[in-house]
Amino acid sequence: MMLIDSHTHIYLERFSADFDEMLRRALDAGVKKFLLPNIDIDSVDAVHSLADKNPEVFYPMMGLHPCSVKEDYEGALATILGQFENRKYIAVGEIGIDLYWDKSTLEIQRHAFRTQIRFAKKHRLPIVIHARDSFDEIFEIVDEENDENLKGVFHCFTGNASQARHILNYGGFVLGIGGVLTFKNAGLDSVLKEIDLKHIILETDAPYLAPHPHRGKRNEPAYVKLVAEKLAEIHNTDVEEVARITTDNTKQLFELGK
Repeated sequence: MMLIDSHTHIYLERFSADFDEMLRRALDAGVKKFLLPNIDIDSVDAVHSLADKNPEVFYPMMGLHPCSVKEDYEGALATILGQFENRKYIAVGEIGIDLYWDKSTLEIQRHAFRTQIRFAKKHRLPIVIHARDSFDEIFEIVDEENDENLKGVFHCFTGNASQARHILNYGGFVLGIGGVLTFKNAGLDSVLKEIDLKHIILETDAPYLAPHPHRGKRNEPAYVKLVAEKLAEIHNTDVEEVARITTDNTKQLFELGK
């Protein structure tokens, strides 16, 4: 069985003390590839450093996270998009709009999001969307920008059935599903029961949002198997089938090859 953690921040300092042990647990759980979304300028070197260790295992993305869009974001955005001149990335991410922490930056978040979408379309790369308390604002932009060159994933999807349909109607997007699926009162299980597995990829968002029974602790890629097991339960199938389909979906979206 092979699993892919399609969204993990294991390059962060929180994994430095036990990185090798954490990686071994992931490999033992069947997780063979790790996709690394960038956050801001300060995280670029860490993403590169990990990706350079084994390019067939660690795959870098590059983007400016919405929570890092501040008043001086244009310089940061130019620096981050300039990285694409120097090396290959599998996606533009993570990008989006976050209105949970700071609603005052909505307009510059919109601009940074749209700029990165257009950059991704120009370079025929998928985008990795961070949506927190912001589905309406994100849909407004993606509705306008969607065309045959736009594809990607709504990372850490926790929306309702209507929002899921809206996303899948774009044609080029999948849902990134993580630990929230295992939360008792999240309600995500009833939404995903009606979603074909061909529209889903798995993630952890480590070190955040650890699944049950590790909720509240540091998340790590090994736990993507717990998400796969819950999804198998919901779809009345086995975890090997979930692993096969979601791994194929991830490889196809991000053009990972074999």
